[in-house]
Amino acid sequence: MNFLRGVMGGQSAGPQHTEAETIQKLCDRVASSTLLDDRRNAVRALKSLSKKYRLEVGSQAMEHLTRVLQTDRSDSEIIGYALDTLYNIISNDEEEVEENSTRQSEDLGSQFTEIFIKQQENVTLLLSLLEEFDFHVRWPGVKLLTALLKHLGPQVQQIILVSPMGVSRLMDLLADSREVIRNDGVLLLQALTRSNGAIQKIVAFENAFERLLDIITEEGNSDGGIVVEDCLILLQNLLKNNNSNQNFFKEGSYIQRMKPWFEVGDENSGWSAQKVTNLHLMLQLVRVLVSPTNPPGATSSCQKAMFQCGLLQQLCTILMATGVPADILTETINTVSEVIRGCQVNQDYFASVNAPSNPPRPAIVVLLMSMVNERQPFVLRCAVLYCFQCFLYKNQKGQGEIVSTLLPSTIDATGNSVSAGQLLCGGLFSTDSLSNWCAAVALAHALQENSTQKEQLLRVQLATSIGNPPVSLLQQCTNILSQGDKIDRRGSKIQTRVGLLMLLCTWLSNCPIAVTHFLHNSANVPFLTGQIAENLGEEEQLVQGLCALLLGISIYFNDNSLESYMKEKLKQLIEKRIGKENFIEKLGFISKHELYSRASQKPQPNFPSPECMIFDHEFTKLVKELEGVITKAIYKSSEEDKKEEEVKKTLEQHDNIVTHYKNMIREQDLQLEELKQQISTLKCQNEQLQTAVTQQASQIQQHKDQYNLLKVQLGKDSPHHGSSNGGAQVNGIPPEEIGRLREEIEELKSNQEFLRSQLAEKDSLIENLKSSQTSRDTNEATASARDSEQIAELKQELATLKSQLNSKSVEITKLQTEKQELLQKIEAFSQSVPVPGESETVVAAKATDVEGRLSALLQETKELKNEIKALSEERTAIKEQLDSSNSTIVILQNEKNQLEVNITDSKKEQDDLLVLLADQDQKILSLKHKLKELGHPDEEEDELESIDQDDEDDEDEVDNNQGDN
Repeated sequence: MNFLRGVMGGQSAGPQHTEAETIQKLCDRVASSTLLDDRRNAVRALKSLSKKYRLEVGSQAMEHLTRVLQTDRSDSEIIGYALDTLYNIISNDEEEVEENSTRQSEDLGSQFTEIFIKQQENVTLLLSLLEEFDFHVRWPGVKLLTALLKHLGPQVQQIILVSPMGVSRLMDLLADSREVIRNDGVLLLQALTRSNGAIQKIVAFENAFERLLDIITEEGNSDGGIVVEDCLILLQNLLKNNNSNQNFFKEGSYIQRMKPWFEVGDENSGWSAQKVTNLHLMLQLVRVLVSPTNPPGATSSCQKAMFQCGLLQQLCTILMATGVPADILTETINTVSEVIRGCQVNQDYFASVNAPSNPPRPAIVVLLMSMVNERQPFVLRCAVLYCFQCFLYKNQKGQGEIVSTLLPSTIDATGNSVSAGQLLCGGLFSTDSLSNWCAAVALAHALQENSTQKEQLLRVQLATSIGNPPVSLLQQCTNILSQGDKIDRRGSKIQTRVGLLMLLCTWLSNCPIAVTHFLHNSANVPFLTGQIAENLGEEEQLVQGLCALLLGISIYFNDNSLESYMKEKLKQLIEKRIGKENFIEKLGFISKHELYSRASQKPQPNFPSPECMIFDHEFTKLVKELEGVITKAIYKSSEEDKKEEEVKKTLEQHDNIVTHYKNMIREQDLQLEELKQQISTLKCQNEQLQTAVTQQASQIQQHKDQYNLLKVQLGKDSPHHGSSNGGAQVNGIPPEEIGRLREEIEELKSNQEFLRSQLAEKDSLIENLKSSQTSRDTNEATASARDSEQIAELKQELATLKSQLNSKSVEITKLQTEKQELLQKIEAFSQSVPVPGESETVVAAKATDVEGRLSALLQETKELKNEIKALSEERTAIKEQLDSSNSTIVILQNEKNQLEVNITDSKKEQDDLLVLLADQDQKILSLKHKLKELGHPDEEEDELESIDQDDEDDEDEVDNNQGDN
């Protein structure tokens, strides 16, 4: 400041310096001083002058200040002064706005901004300065960059986008511990992400959602201050019209973190202005995620997530709470509307919500009460209508529930409770034109794309007055429509008639039965033709157009069940009373109306005033769909109608035949797949059985090996025992004892022979079982191969049949194309004025050709049907053979189980025989031992030895036989 004093007041006696000269000297000082302190003092002086003398400082000092940012970066104090000065030059603060006009101030800021960003490295330098943690550098840097974005946002956004790590540096501001920098960082990101999808995606993937939601939670959610508002605005910038960020927000489970925002009940008595603003922005953020303009898949997934996390339930709680401000209640109704629109689960939940009243009433009924109550605010009534439309959108179940409340069997006779249908009828026939329109549109949405409910609504009967018979709802609507302005109503003059006409058009479209009921009243057609034929003012032109649409629907969807009002007679009536050209002109009044295009843009009924509430969004779709077809139907002759109906019937017959054969082939394919699965299952079972037999054979062989090993061991032990006991001799043995021992030996020998014979029988039985099992496996394999060949033949025949059907389908399509071309030529012929005889001959020849080819196609289709029948019989025979094969396999399985049991028994008997043989050999050895001890003569020993030798020879012979087997 000493330097500033010296410059501005150094020579008191001389002439006084002007501000421009002072600023020029300061700029020279900044540019030429070698001492950092001098440059710092000069920049500080420029900062103090920059607010008051913005133009002078900006025009002279901007270049020097940017050079200071480059050269004196090491000194944070001078950098802070330079940034503050640049901010004062570029920004438009409140004082400046008060002193000068806003436009001049903005122009000045835009000019300085353009000069600053002309050198793109200036913005890059500013981004690098934001990495400095020093408060005196970072905070003014954030403010300066925000000001640049406010003046020339797209240009600055593009520079930041191409700057390396530019967006990432700015995202670090949200993590700054100093709240003032963090809060200004949110404002900077607001300006940065406005209308730039690329930057929005980068910011979202830099973890912006997590940080912003954390800030909102720290600040107290809806009870927070203006920081919460800034964060919500930034979230809207990131999510609105950005499908990628919306998907990232949903997949990151951030929808679940929105639920605590709406935890406001009756106990929250205080509703400050900031809280209302915050909650309003929160509701708008929910609507951004489920907007009808989003892709259907993304909207549906967000709706399901909101139901699963309890967000929808929380919103319904606010909807039914008391003490909620009117604007918050209206926005909540709109939000709930879009959360449930087209989502069956959410719609079912909303239908189950009850208001906290005594007795409890459904939320739908409570809302409809507000809609038909003329004392309620207009925006609230529009919101309720939108909620009801969203509840019925693609919800046939809900449509049926609404219509059922009007049917005689479901009306509460006690009158204790009022239903949704009764409220709609009450609004439809009230003296308030806005209630008439809302009720008519709501009832039309209950019939949208639902022929069943259109027919059901024809059953509704209304009691008009005591003593008079009841009339149908359709009749009552036409009665009110014909009365016109005779009834004194509050509001728009044409609003009631427009609402009733939209209801009738929706009701009669695609419903010939309703058309018949409408035409059955002889007064309806004369009323419509009279309305259309009159030359009325501009206000009545819309009613004339809707009457023309209703009459056109009565012609197009007429099934000619009423002789006096057949299609041809109605068209003749139009030509005589109105004129075809005049009728089409009146029909075009609808789409040319100024409010038609506005209603066709968005589903939400958003009108500035009740008088503008004319068209419904869904009805504009119906007009667009029917306007062209009704025009064609009016100009068609009766012969063309007959020919078209005949061709339609023929095509329907052929389509039915082709569909029948397609279904038959599909069924046969399914049956073939089932047979394939059965065969594969049987093959697996066969492999399992073969594996089991192999395992059992190996076990038998193992037991045989063990048996042979035991015999070998017994053969080795017997000579050993004999040699060890052969030398023992005892004299004086009585002969009776020797005889007894011989008898025992003979008996043991006979038993041994018997056991050996039994063992041989068991071996032969095992061999027989093995051979029979092998033969049965061979037979089974042969049968399986035979079945596979038959199934392969069946597959080949089915493939041939399919190719034939495909060729016939191609030919049918070709004929249909030729038929369509012929119809187009006929239509062109009817509209033009050709040579009569020649064109009729060509048309007749082509029609005859088409009929001949169609008859030939029918004959070929009949032959194809016979082939399919024969193939079905052959498939049945193969199936029977397969069943017999299955029974054979079951028998084989039973026999195999019996074989397993027999083999097990044989094993046990063999084991028992081995034990008996071992015992007998032991007894023989013990007897030999005793004989030797008793002193038996030598010839008897020789005889015993010869007997033992014979036994050994027999055992060797048995072993050799078993080895050969």
